[in-house]
Amino acid sequence: MAQEGNVRILVSACIGSLVLWSISPQPGLGQEFKISHQWAEGIDGRDRATRVFVQEVAARTAELKFRIYPNSSLQIRPTELFAALQANKVEMAVYPLTYAVAQVPEFSLAGLPGLVPHLDAARALKNSEIHTTLQSLAEAHGIRILTWWWAPGGFFAKGQHIAGPASVRGLKMRAADPLFELTLKQAGASIANMPSTELYNAMNTGELDAIATTYEAFMSLRLFEQAKVATLGSSLFMGFCPLVMSLQTWKSLTPEQRAIIEDAADVADSYFDTIERDLTQRMEKILPTNGVTIRRMTKEDYSAWLELAQQTSWREYASTNPRARELLFSAVETFLAHFDDEAKN
Repeated sequence: MAQEGNVRILVSACIGSLVLWSISPQPGLGQEFKISHQWAEGIDGRDRATRVFVQEVAARTAELKFRIYPNSSLQIRPTELFAALQANKVEMAVYPLTYAVAQVPEFSLAGLPGLVPHLDAARALKNSEIHTTLQSLAEAHGIRILTWWWAPGGFFAKGQHIAGPASVRGLKMRAADPLFELTLKQAGASIANMPSTELYNAMNTGELDAIATTYEAFMSLRLFEQAKVATLGSSLFMGFCPLVMSLQTWKSLTPEQRAIIEDAADVADSYFDTIERDLTQRMEKILPTNGVTIRRMTKEDYSAWLELAQQTSWREYASTNPRARELLFSAVETFLAHFDDEAKN
C-alpha cells in the first residue's frame, strides 16, 4: 500500500509539472519582446531597418512577437540601456556600442577616427575575426549583437567649416566616443560628452559649437536647424549602432528561433547598407535645402586628421589591454587583405 501511495504521489507530481509547463510562457510563445531605441520613428534609418527585421521575423514564424519603442519612449535613457539589457528589463535595443566603453573599453574600436573610412570597409568586417571577437565581448557582458549596422557621418558646426585639426581649436565639441574626443581635444577643442538625444538643445544653448555625428542622426534629430555648416567626405566618423538582444533572452530561444532571427538580421543588414549608401550620396542635395552649406574634406585635411588620430586615440586604444591591441591590428589587417583582393580582381 505504501508503494501504491508513492506511485500516486509521483504521478500527481508529474501531472502537476505538465500543467505548470503548459501554462508557463515558453520562449517566443505569447511573449512580446520590447525593442528600445532613441531615434525618430519612420525617419531614422535605424528605426526603419528595425521594422524590416521585425517584418522578416514575422514572415518566418508567428511565435516571435516584437514591439518597437522609438524616441526613448520606454523612458530609459540611451546611456542606461546597457544596464537594462544586462538585467533583461528590456529584451532588445538599437544600441551604439561606444556608449558602453566604460564597462567594455574594447568597444571603442567602433569609435576610432578614420579606422572604418567607408561602408565597404564596414562590410568587410562582417563575419571576420573582429566580428567574432566583438560578439564574444558582448556576450561576456550580457548582450548578443544581432545586426551589423554602420552609419557614416561627418563634422557639423554652427558657425565655421571644419577642415584640418587646427580648425577645431577653441570649439566646444562632442563625438560620442571618449577616444574620438581625445583626438579632438588634442587638436584644441573642448569636450562635452552626451548622448545624441541631447545634441539639439546643447547646440541651441551654446553648450556645443560643433559635433561629429552620423548623417542619420543629423537629419532625424533635425540638427540642421542648429548646425549650419557641414564637412562631408572621407568619413572620420563612422557610427556602429547594431540591433542587440539581452543574452538572457537570446538563451531562452530555441535553436530554430535563433536561426530565424539571424536570417532576419541578415536581410536587415542588407537593407541598412543600401539606405546608408543612398543617404551618403544624397547629403549634398539634402543639406542646402535645409540651409546648410557644405565643404568637402580634402585629402590633405583627412590625412592630417588620420595622422593625429593614430598618434592619440589609436595609440591610447592599443594600450588599453592586449585584446584591444589585437583587435586594432586585426582590423587593419582585414582591411588590407580585403582591398588587396579587390585590387587583384
